[in-house]
This record gives sequence, C-alpha cells and structure tokens, in this order.
Amino acid sequence: MNTIDFDYHLPPEQIAQKSIEPRDHAKLMLIDRKDKTRSHTQFFNIVDSLQKGDLLIWNNSKVFKARLFGKLVSADGEVLRDHEKKVEIFLVRPMENPGVWKALAKPGKHVRIGTKVVFADDFYCEPMVKEPDGTLLVQFPYNEATVRRKANQYGQVPLPPYVKDEKHELESYQNTYAKVEGSVAAPTSGFHFTPEVIKNIKAKGIDIADVTLHVGLGTFLPVKTEKVEDHTMHAEWVELSKETVDKIEKAKQDGRRVIAVGTTTVRTLEGIAAHLGGLHPYEGDINIFITPGFQFQVVDALITNFHLPKSTLLMLVSAFVGDTPFVLQSYKDAVENNYRFYSFGDAMFIS
Repeated sequence: MNTIDFDYHLPPEQIAQKSIEPRDHAKLMLIDRKDKTRSHTQFFNIVDSLQKGDLLIWNNSKVFKARLFGKLVSADGEVLRDHEKKVEIFLVRPMENPGVWKALAKPGKHVRIGTKVVFADDFYCEPMVKEPDGTLLVQFPYNEATVRRKANQYGQVPLPPYVKDEKHELESYQNTYAKVEGSVAAPTSGFHFTPEVIKNIKAKGIDIADVTLHVGLGTFLPVKTEKVEDHTMHAEWVELSKETVDKIEKAKQDGRRVIAVGTTTVRTLEGIAAHLGGLHPYEGDINIFITPGFQFQVVDALITNFHLPKSTLLMLVSAFVGDTPFVLQSYKDAVENNYRFYSFGDAMFIS
C-alpha cells in the first residue's frame, strides 16, 4: 500500500487548539460502515446511537508531565550551556532496568554521554546510550514512581506539536475517567465523555469496562516511508484484566456489541487477540500495525477523533471501515462542515 493513499487536505485553522466547552458539545459524525452512510450530530447525543446491553471499553491511562527542561552539566558540575538555553528531555517510557527511561532530547547534539541534565536541585538524569532511531536512554537515580512524581512537579504538559497554546493545565489534556498514570500523550477520543454523558450511558443499561494502554510518541507520528509496510511501529505497554475479558466474552455470547473508545483501545484488544490467538488477560508490550485488510476479532464499533494525514491511526480507521476512499470522503465532508480536527477536535462514531 502507498502512504500517499491516506493523505487529505486540512486547512490549518481547523486544527483544534483546545477542547470545546462543555466537551460533550463537540460535533459527532455518525458512520454506518455497512451502508456507507454518514450523518451529523453532537457528542452529547451519542447515547442515542448506543443500545441497551452494549459494552463500552475505554483506555483509563493517565497522562503525566513528560516534558522536562534542564541545564546540561559536566561530570564535575560545570554548566555546559547558559541558563537561557535549557535542553528538553521528553520521557517516552520506562525500561526494564530500574531508573532507565527511553527519551527524546532537544537539541540532541548537545546531550552527550558523561554529562548530566539537571532539572531541579533534587531531580536529574544521566544520558547513557544514543539509539539508532534517534531516541536516548537516560538513567535516573530514582524508581519509576518517583520519576513520575518529580516530573509532575517540575515538568510540562506533553501537548502535541500542532497545539501552539502552551498554557494548558494537565487536567485539560486528561480524560475524566483516567486513573492509571503512564501516558505521554492522551487517548483523546475520551475527552468528549463528560460526567453527564457517562451518567446517561449507564442509565440506558450500557456496561463500561477498562483497558490500559500507555500512549507513546509513535501513536501520532505520520508515516514517512513511501510504502505503508515499511513503517516501523513502536511497542506499547498494555494491561487487560480478567474482569474485562469476562465481560467481553459474555457480550459476544449474548450477541451484544463491543464498542471501543479510541484507537488505543482497539490496539489493546486486537493486539492481544492477535498475539495470544484469542482474548486473554495480559500485561506487557504489544506491537501491532492495523492497516486495511486486517481481520478484527473483538471490536464491533468505534468512537474516535479525526486523525493526521498519512498517520497509522487514519490507516486503522480505514481498516475498520473497510473502505479507504469512503473514509477520506468523510474527512472531506468534515472539513466542509467545519469540524475541528486532532486531539482537541470533534468525534466520529463508526458502527
């Protein structure tokens, strides 16, 4: 498949810089993938498109302040760059060895092995290895929980690069149901679920279950290879509990729909099913690239946002709908109807 086949034109002014308030007033495109029809409403009406007995599954991962800015210091304590030119260390994920994290450095050329990056008097890391893919392994003298706590104390919200407003508080880049800390980017399709919407969903007899996928940087990156198949995906840490597996199996037995909130939930469920040859409780890494032709085993319907051109997420949506030209026409329709795009933008329900 050619990457260019997943491209579309989006006027820059339609890239949302913050969520609409209240969040459930976002626009919602309804897509019937069987009949190839679409219509428009607002997200607070999502309950009208759900059926009693549906099982809604969302990703409960919570974002932490993964963007750190510090001084570059030599082994003997000399500051190597002046105070006005701090280096950025963007934490991507913890590694197996205690205190070791995969990170991105900016500007990377100044961050050398044998130096320290000092973020505060009680918070620093040491660069260890520069990886071929441009990432960096850094060593903290603290455990994972302490690194996250200090990052939340001294760091900044890890907003996507297309969000130019740096004044967001962490709560604005978080789902109301987020509870398991570990993501460096929000599973943003959940932004539209206000307490009122959740109350209405439960009142209709719709069940809700959790999965956890800690979102990494690879999720939102555009595919830069000419051929889709040449793109390298990043592994992501996921957790699927026995309780959620049991709920899914019961829903399938009863003929009830399993509805994924977000592409991260899809990757969790379908990734585990593909990896284990069926759905079983699991905790660990999953690496799955869902493109057109993929056979879905678990998910029956999907709530998602509008994704970047040539991104793996747009490819996943195309695979789920089963008709890439129809998906791109739906995106064109969204542009013409002044939808807001990307993380803080509007939503789509594909049934």
